[in-house]
Amino acid sequence: MLKSYLKKISKIANQGDAREESYYATLEELFKKIAQSFGKGKIHITILPKTTEAGNPDFRIWDGKQHIVGYIEAKAPTTENLDLIEESEQLKRYRNTFPNLILTNFFEFRLYRNGILVNKVLIARPFIVHKLKTIPPVEKEPDFTKLMEAFYSFSLPRVYNAKNLAIELAKRTSFLKDEVIAEELAEEEKAGKGFILRFYEAFSQFLISGLSKEDFADLYSQTITYGLFAARMRLPAEASAQAGAKNGFNRKLAYDNIPSTIGILRDVFRFVSLEDVPTQMEWIIDDIAEVLSVADVNKLLQDYFREGKGKDPVVHFYETFLAEYDPKTRERRGVYYTPEPVVSYIVRSLHHILKDRFDKADGLASDTVTVLDPASGTLTFLAEAAKLAVDEFASKYGQGGKEGFIKDHILKNFYAFELMMAPYAVGHLKMSFLLEELGCSLKKDDRFKLYLTNTLDMEE
Repeated sequence: MLKSYLKKISKIANQGDAREESYYATLEELFKKIAQSFGKGKIHITILPKTTEAGNPDFRIWDGKQHIVGYIEAKAPTTENLDLIEESEQLKRYRNTFPNLILTNFFEFRLYRNGILVNKVLIARPFIVHKLKTIPPVEKEPDFTKLMEAFYSFSLPRVYNAKNLAIELAKRTSFLKDEVIAEELAEEEKAGKGFILRFYEAFSQFLISGLSKEDFADLYSQTITYGLFAARMRLPAEASAQAGAKNGFNRKLAYDNIPSTIGILRDVFRFVSLEDVPTQMEWIIDDIAEVLSVADVNKLLQDYFREGKGKDPVVHFYETFLAEYDPKTRERRGVYYTPEPVVSYIVRSLHHILKDRFDKADGLASDTVTVLDPASGTLTFLAEAAKLAVDEFASKYGQGGKEGFIKDHILKNFYAFELMMAPYAVGHLKMSFLLEELGCSLKKDDRFKLYLTNTLDMEE
């Protein structure tokens, strides 16, 4: 197998005008044959397009459905010192993001597991090809086989706690932001067209005036990751198990678990789940989805409940995620979890003050009361206020009119502003699910009045 591979590599090299990409088909063929020899005949190898040198790795090895084996970064066969490549910013980024990675110059193969070099094998001497213009003999074939066995045997470990899940998602979201969304937006801007460019223009025009491209890449990447997380948490345990028996949770399932009332999030995931996503975006989003696929959702739910954070990881996980993804923004924006007992006490106090001091007999349920949260985050306070208002109404006027009360009062008189995209999306998800639990399934044109805006912006 290696003898045939080296013969083809030598032939390409001796043509004199070969570029790095000229060798890709030969390397792809080798990895397919190796996979077959290990009984992994269903392996797919995708050559990933690169818009810039710093973008994505050159190859993705996967099963064609969901499970990702690993990635390969190839350098030209004339690259003599892989030590220098190993310490480059590009490779450091890849090693930090992708837990199963091979670096090769087509003669030497280096395997990295969770960023650490675990094996390297030189299968032939490059100078024999480049200087002597002949086919080099195969060296260390058994060692190469062991390296390949380790590479192909990899699978993501199951994530059991929120912090570890946050770390894995943060690494991939940072890569999606810097190396994929930002680069794709720059390319589409040059061409004057493209899906990402259209989203950027829409966000700038209708949601956040003066939105920079860097901030857009950030909020768009966070929205994708957190939307996938929310969809994964929303997927019933039995459905998740059935999906796991087939392909596992994946980006195509996300759209079905985003409520139809959340237009902007549905638009994002219509593109991510149903459209022809550019390959350079598809592979990293699939990678994020697989991390979520192997996450132990039940364990996350149990941990949050045991820690007194309630039963809603979609809301409280955002603080954990942001602490890993962007701790400076978390500090600057004040993204910190407020314990549910504290939220409940504040909301109940307001409810009683409205009754006792302002003569509002129904408190938060009074139709003359308007509520605004100017920095709503994930709507923790307004969700509690809505629950209390509905309970007050039902206890006085019966269960029969709850749906009408929610539509005539909660949807009309409860308002919220939020500056950050991910909490905005999570807040809409939270309220949609909550109102459904309270007995009001939102129709297509129903909206909770949560707006993505800067409360302190005085612009007309």
